[in-house]
Amino acid sequence: MQYHIIFVCKYRKKQLASSQISDDIKQLSYEICQKYRVIIKYMETDKDHIHYMIETEPTISISKIINLMKSYTTYHIWERYLVYLQKHFWKEHTFWTDGYFACSVGNVSEKV
Repeated sequence: MQYHIIFVCKYRKKQLASSQISDDIKQLSYEICQKYRVIIKYMETDKDHIHYMIETEPTISISKIINLMKSYTTYHIWERYLVYLQKHFWKEHTFWTDGYFACSVGNVSEKV
């Protein structure tokens, strides 16, 4: 199965405008996906959200994959940028919004 997934930063904060945070999120995404045999075919960040094109076996649910990715990246990004993130998210250790966008994708080119 192939999916197009979008995560948005909490409160639409421009956290991914920082290339350092953006690169770390990408690296963390690869780490967790490799552990669960999810293939990231394409990944790109914008200032306040990230797009993924992933491929996985139909035996693992998309909600499980998303939960793993969001919780893993949030935990580790807070470990690395605690002081910086506390200035933006003072109430809780959060990074992503509660929701997400996900849709299945057929065999299309990366351009489409």
